[in-house]
Amino acid sequence: MKETLLQSWQDAAWPAVKSSKPLATGVGVIDESAFNTIEVDKLFDAVNHASTTLGQAVLFRSLTQPSDDLDEIRAKQEAVEELRANPALREALENSLESAADHEKNFYLLLFGEFLGTFGTAREAHEIEGYGYLQYKRGIRFLLELVNRIQAIEPPQSIYLKALFDKIKAFADTRSYSLMEGPAYIAESGIQSRQERKHSFSPAIIFRPRLFKPLLIALFFGIVWALAHFFPTDMFNVSAEAIPTATIFLVPLLLVYYPVVGSFDRDSCIIPLRNEFKKSPDVAKTLDALGQLDELLSFIKFADAFGGNVVLPALIAGDHHRINLVDARNPVLGKENPAYVGNDFVLEDDKLVLITGPNSGGKTAFCKTVTQIQLLAQIGCYVPAKAATLTVADRIFYQVSEISHLNDGEGRFGTELKRTRDIFLATTPKSLVVLDELAEGTTFEEKMESSSNVLNGFYRKGNSTLLITHNHQLVDNFVRQGIGLPRQVEFAHDAPTYKLIEGISRVSHADRVAKKIGFSKEDIDNYLADIK
Repeated sequence: MKETLLQSWQDAAWPAVKSSKPLATGVGVIDESAFNTIEVDKLFDAVNHASTTLGQAVLFRSLTQPSDDLDEIRAKQEAVEELRANPALREALENSLESAADHEKNFYLLLFGEFLGTFGTAREAHEIEGYGYLQYKRGIRFLLELVNRIQAIEPPQSIYLKALFDKIKAFADTRSYSLMEGPAYIAESGIQSRQERKHSFSPAIIFRPRLFKPLLIALFFGIVWALAHFFPTDMFNVSAEAIPTATIFLVPLLLVYYPVVGSFDRDSCIIPLRNEFKKSPDVAKTLDALGQLDELLSFIKFADAFGGNVVLPALIAGDHHRINLVDARNPVLGKENPAYVGNDFVLEDDKLVLITGPNSGGKTAFCKTVTQIQLLAQIGCYVPAKAATLTVADRIFYQVSEISHLNDGEGRFGTELKRTRDIFLATTPKSLVVLDELAEGTTFEEKMESSSNVLNGFYRKGNSTLLITHNHQLVDNFVRQGIGLPRQVEFAHDAPTYKLIEGISRVSHADRVAKKIGFSKEDIDNYLADIK
């Protein structure tokens, strides 16, 4: 079960959108290396249209720790489709989320804010001045109003959406909600809610978030009246002329009243209550449900803003990974970019695709498109394509050449091979793997042998594997064996078309790239001639 957002924020100074971390290799769908290579941060920025911090944090968590549960993903898709098909429901939910976005910082300030003390003045967003009465009232209002708004919306029909609504509505029956609604009772056994108080007969102090305490003040004057009535003395005979003098004695009493009562409420009521809310599983579940609702709306807003064909992919069950994309575009580079070139891609029973082509031809962009689309599909989001059918991947790996470190003792080849081994051991037939070159840092003969062994291993294991390589001899060997699909990036007049076509590229266009960046043979000769 995933850690709730509130759990991930427990030790934080302030709630962070990007608090979730990828799981270890072989545990989650993607690991830290794949997370970085696939550029999930940029993918998040492209998809993120959430209104609340909670919604953004849930979306980032989904991308960081995507689901591999087919039923769960389909349920999210059905929820998105219901929101699409029911404008009234969508509008009511958007209004609720906009209101939540306006007030959620007040709740975070209550939970995570720093109390400055009696006479401190708040200058930073995380600081609370005074005794915290105002901040407490503003903070609890966030969840109380959320529950009221969700209760007022007509219940949805889809299973996933209904479950989120029910979680928020259920908060109204919890101890935390009762304490927020008030009053809270401070008893010898601790803080009690109104419902708990019905079954308790021990004396308790009633806490309401305000410095003016009518009962306490009435009690004070009642004691004064009783003393005057039962013990009459001249000290209680106050004439009109003596009122100004009596005021002089009243001011010190007020100066004592405010800090004593305020400090007691802050230290014995507000701070303990906020600590309880911060650790409450009920509060955590309600916040997550709100974030998940916002995530669903973010998917729809992403689709509307993309500026091209988008679709909820058809998810199919299968014994091994399959993917079929029509006019697939990169979710990051293709957003609001009508000139972006889409590609068709089918990988079903072949299991292995060998991609060759000159530098800057679009090989890496294409492979990131495939992996990013797979990732979006597994969080229930729209993908940029005319049509998409795929299975759920239990692992998504993307390996690139890594720089060796002085203390690893293996060199570049060994460092890369360790990563390849870890990926190989963690994969199953349901996995998707991208390998960007293999066996760097060794001789050509050893590179051929090692790369062949590795690719044969992945092929026999049965997962989907995409290899990016300049080694056309390696591709020739596999094609002769009838293994794998040879694909190349297309060039026309020495310029890339960014289309993936059949075939094997046997050129690198290294000189073209060198000229483009100003480091060709001619550039070097000219530089050396100028400094003589």
